[in-house]
Amino acid sequence: MSELTFAALGLAEPLLRAVADTGYTTPTPIQAQAIPQVLLGGDLLAAAQTGTGKTAGFTLPLLHRLMDAPAKQKGRPRALVLTPTRELAAQVEESVREYGKYLPLKSMVMFGGVGINPQIAALRKPVDILVATPGRLLDHAGQKTVDLSGVEILVLDEADRMLDMGFIHDIKKVLALLPQQRQNLLFSATFSNEIKTLADKLLNQPKLVEVARPNQTNAQITQKVHLVDRDRKTELLISMIKGGDWHQVLVFTRTKHGANRLAEKLEKAGIASMAIHGNKSQGARTKALAGFKDGSLPVLVATDIAARGLDIEELPHVVNYELPNVPEDYVHRIGRTGRAGCVGEAISLVCVDELGFLRDIEKLTKQTVERFTVPGFEADPNAEPQAIEIGLGRYIHGALTPTSTPKGGSSGNNRRGGQGARQGQGGKPRQAKPAQREGGEAQEKRAPRTAKPAGDKPAQPARGQNGDARRNNNGGKPRSDSQQQPRAAGDKPRQPRQEKPRKPQGEPNGNFFHDDGPRQPTLTMHELSMGTLTGRKPPRQQNSGMQQQPRGQGQGGARQGQGGKPRQQQAALFSAPKRKP
Repeated sequence: MSELTFAALGLAEPLLRAVADTGYTTPTPIQAQAIPQVLLGGDLLAAAQTGTGKTAGFTLPLLHRLMDAPAKQKGRPRALVLTPTRELAAQVEESVREYGKYLPLKSMVMFGGVGINPQIAALRKPVDILVATPGRLLDHAGQKTVDLSGVEILVLDEADRMLDMGFIHDIKKVLALLPQQRQNLLFSATFSNEIKTLADKLLNQPKLVEVARPNQTNAQITQKVHLVDRDRKTELLISMIKGGDWHQVLVFTRTKHGANRLAEKLEKAGIASMAIHGNKSQGARTKALAGFKDGSLPVLVATDIAARGLDIEELPHVVNYELPNVPEDYVHRIGRTGRAGCVGEAISLVCVDELGFLRDIEKLTKQTVERFTVPGFEADPNAEPQAIEIGLGRYIHGALTPTSTPKGGSSGNNRRGGQGARQGQGGKPRQAKPAQREGGEAQEKRAPRTAKPAGDKPAQPARGQNGDARRNNNGGKPRSDSQQQPRAAGDKPRQPRQEKPRKPQGEPNGNFFHDDGPRQPTLTMHELSMGTLTGRKPPRQQNSGMQQQPRGQGQGGARQGQGGKPRQQQAALFSAPKRKP
């Protein structure tokens, strides 16, 4: 049986020359099945393992279909490729340029983190293939610098990752800007329920290409697990890098700050390393990736942002310094090695806090990962599991047994939280309302109260005080005797509420007042000017024709509808003019 070649797939001669320049002669299974389907012009839903050539699976037929009629209008691409991360966008656009170097087609990459003006300048020229992240693409669409009405082919690369990162709303906005008649290609490494729902809404009678079982790992990757205490992970990693003479290793952490701390510790140990994550500038990320690819940087510490789109030739080692709490991310992490038929090694450093994560990963991949132990770094079998911090005061529980959340933290968005704290919110878990009394008997309603005897009826409080009477300045009628709830025969009569005298409260001017008594006179403007704050006497009343009104009435009362202190009486500040006889 003859071996399948790229020429047998029906690709054009310029594309075959470009593929030959890269050194590839035989298409991978995903390429052999996807390329003919894309050339036919129908929608496609394809799933394959990471590192199996999915990018070439849609890039080559995309170039073949567009090569006959290059774009002539400015800023109006004919094909759109959406990716979840900047690194993956740059990787895809690089593949487009590499395979299309003998074609008169123009490509462009567009993502955030860099200046938008160079991208606007590039859109003033004809563009055939646009590779972009959803956020920056919508920015250009809002500024009317790009026209998506001419898109003939739409590609969603790593669609499952875009859904995990919350891009579903941005994707819907982008779809609203595209023409209805187009070819849709959806490529993913994992098949989840969300992907199937998106495919049902997006694709029109698609062809299904699935070359391997969903969420299956690459057979070329040797997977190992080392059980170690949480505070000895860094020491073990340094020992493996130096002892194994590793010159290129990709290390994954769970958080951005964890990546920075690990990179600093490796630098102090004499191992050149850099961290890459979402908080890094695009220039720093590009520099770190370039140094790691050319071999000048032996260790690259990354979060899951690098789990997609990093295509490093013959990467020998991947280390999970911390296991991901999402099992699918493990498949993408270790997929950075063992690519293009090469062999690779993936080692996970697991403490007692992460045994639950390891169980979920083995359940997803349907395989048991081999355990090994480096002498001197054995895990303590009696170690107590702890909750795992994922940033912003949130914690997740990854142990096989329930763990306690540190004081002041919340449970976070753990996918296996069960009856934990409220999703997306901090604080204590929601308490269930008791439905039964002790002994299993249901609670009964309280018996209605009967009317009290006339002699036992307590005195009613006066109007305006606490009680059942109507409050001053409020609407409604006072409660009548017929509205009183009857009491049971054995109940004791309700005693009138005993009001405790309140402590005097202070005012800003030094006076004190009681809530249940009249206020003392406040400080006047005249006394402020004379400096008689201490040891003063009440202001002297003038026997004039101007009579002072009681507090709370007239102009001297409190302002209607406003809080604060009552207005000062002008009679206490100035004397009234004398009348002429």
